[in-house]
Amino acid sequence: MLRAKSAQLISEAKALIPGGVNSPARAWGSVGGDPLFFKRASGSRIWDVDDNELIDYVCSWGPMILGHAHPAVIDAAIDAARLGTSFGAPTELEVEMARRVVDAVSSIEVVRFVNSGTEATMSALRLARAKTGRDKILKFNGGYHGHEDALLVEAGSGLANQGIASSAGVHPDYAAATLVADYNNVDSVRALLEANKGEVAAVIVEPIGGNMGVVTPVAGFLEGLRDLTTEHGVLLIFDEVISGFRVALGGAQSAYGVTPDITCLGKIVGGGFPVGAYGASAEIMSEVAPLGPMYQAGTLSGNPVAMAAGIATIDELSKSGVYEGLQAKTDKLADGVLDVFRKSGVPAVINRACGLMTVFFTNNEVTDMDSASATDREAFGAFFHGMVDNGVYLPPSQFEAWFVSTAHTDADIDLTLDRVAKSLPS
Repeated sequence: MLRAKSAQLISEAKALIPGGVNSPARAWGSVGGDPLFFKRASGSRIWDVDDNELIDYVCSWGPMILGHAHPAVIDAAIDAARLGTSFGAPTELEVEMARRVVDAVSSIEVVRFVNSGTEATMSALRLARAKTGRDKILKFNGGYHGHEDALLVEAGSGLANQGIASSAGVHPDYAAATLVADYNNVDSVRALLEANKGEVAAVIVEPIGGNMGVVTPVAGFLEGLRDLTTEHGVLLIFDEVISGFRVALGGAQSAYGVTPDITCLGKIVGGGFPVGAYGASAEIMSEVAPLGPMYQAGTLSGNPVAMAAGIATIDELSKSGVYEGLQAKTDKLADGVLDVFRKSGVPAVINRACGLMTVFFTNNEVTDMDSASATDREAFGAFFHGMVDNGVYLPPSQFEAWFVSTAHTDADIDLTLDRVAKSLPS
């Protein structure tokens, strides 16, 4: 691959932007080397500034579930932008989008739109504290819920890539108020709730882990969280920023039949534009200003362009057979990759959900952050670079998900499997 323009741009960017990137996950820190710079995308393909064409399984880290530049989404965004890109006042599009979210996600009766997944989780935690009058939060090792201070303790994904257990600059009081349990381990949650009885406002969890690689919940885990939080008067928050509208129209909560108290959404909700959302019952959401004392605001919240793109995306996802087709594509890719690895004698485990998968270089089951961390990350790094060289763009981290879109074709997957065989580490 020619990379002269990307090399020039990262050199210039490092003098202007921390590390040359506006999000650490883009820096290729855990795989080595410098990132590619991209200029356009369409469907399942993405092109860098040196005109290299790659099959894309990053999909902007999830929101491009319909593929890049889907005509319905682009047309909706353009039509909205022509009428004005921001008003700082209510719009009909916000009402239409809210109705779609409420209709799709059973736990949400009232929703508030924000500008990012981080804002959604930050606001959900504040809401939980306001509702319960308690201060402590329980999260899970390897769970990344955005860069809000209380949630950067033992986070996965970007921090894990940088070898950071908790970010510098986080006030120790925030860290002290954050309890950390083990994902897929109900007993670890029970012990912490018992030891901090009456002090915990919320348990926040990704119902399908997406920031230690894809890690699905074992039988009884989510149900156990629901029972324990109810018993202790603790609010259960599902962070569905990744899984919401991806694994099912109603999110992972509909797929697993477990109802949280508060749901956080992002990624797909904006159809490729910056957006997030949090929602709950009308009774819980009555705590939010201007109805209640929990203040949260944003000038660009409910941005009309993002709302229009989100409406178009959800309308496409609401069509018959979309999720069945996405699951079939995911299974074809995951089964095919696993078959290539097995035939080559390279150890691998693949975790998957609809539209999501992660290849772990290990012979052992991956069920939490500890088992994800015990995989061969050097082998992953070599594999990542081999795939990029062979025209397939993967997330540059062992701890991120591959995202499959409805735009990926059987031919894309067949070509990907051919490139997998050519990219396996020796």
